[in-house]
Amino acid sequence: MQDLRLMAVHAHPDDESSKGAATSARYVAEGVSVRVVSCTGGERGDVLNERLKHDPHIERDIANVRRAEMARAAQILGVSHTWLGFTDSGLPEGDPLPPLPDGCFALEPLDVTTEALVRVIREFRPHVLTTYDENGGYPHPDHVMTHVVTMSAFRAAGDPAAYPHAGAPWQPLKVYYNARNPDRMERLDEAMVRAGLEPAYADWRKHLAGQPRRTITTQIRCGEHFPARDDALRAHATQVDPDSSWFAVPLELQVQEWPFEEFELAAALVPVELPEDDLFAGLRSLPDLDAVCRRAPVRDDAGELVLAYATTPPASGPEARSTAAQDADGDGRDDMREEEGHSG
Repeated sequence: MQDLRLMAVHAHPDDESSKGAATSARYVAEGVSVRVVSCTGGERGDVLNERLKHDPHIERDIANVRRAEMARAAQILGVSHTWLGFTDSGLPEGDPLPPLPDGCFALEPLDVTTEALVRVIREFRPHVLTTYDENGGYPHPDHVMTHVVTMSAFRAAGDPAAYPHAGAPWQPLKVYYNARNPDRMERLDEAMVRAGLEPAYADWRKHLAGQPRRTITTQIRCGEHFPARDDALRAHATQVDPDSSWFAVPLELQVQEWPFEEFELAAALVPVELPEDDLFAGLRSLPDLDAVCRRAPVRDDAGELVLAYATTPPASGPEARSTAAQDADGDGRDDMREEEGHSG
């Protein structure tokens, strides 16, 4: 069996635990090497756990607190971790929106951020990348920039002429977007009602109902790793309220109704058969996978990668959700906004 390597590129510490964490834990359990990359330190994130607000130690040193939380989450998931080293951009609010702070990740030159990620890719040598779609999955400037940088690095990492001082060329063969499936949320809310419990995802479903449907191509069965996912989330104690809707749906109900995490295949350099149940589908059977990744990929006359598969973004529909409050269930909280966090 070949050694397989997966890299998950995220905007802030805690994103790795709220998006694809059970998938990461499943692959680690199967012997796959998993690397999480955090593009920023989350320095401008609010403290979302009411129990920890106004704690003087946290307020004085939020950057190091979040680094310690990330180390604990990585240990729980069994992943290795790299800080890309850029500064959280914060989440601007208002009409008109205020300018982003000087020196933040979202304002860094693309060549600078791409080279930083290319260096990590060439060091770790992943076969598969995961990241966010072009709208960031959530309209935080760092999430959107994480998409831009990841796709830029995917195109550049295998090019010997690109960033020659950043290591030997290495071409990942597939990129996935983390996906949120409205069907999952509806199924779990219906199950909660049948069990006599309050539905957990009204605000999320209101948001997703106003967005064009994404193409979910890949469903990873990972229910047995949901406890590790939840423990990793709780490790980010400043960012995750243990009484929030992240944990409202009983684990046994989740495993019964929807024991999966889902992804959208964004790009592949190998032929694929959809739908998939494995991020390494089409790769495991290659006789020398590493040799394929070391080989310079085929490019067209414009220098773009020649892909065997590329997703088609929704052709129309509203833009990514604004940062205005949205409270579908009338409880006075915008669960999606508050639980994504990172506002600054």
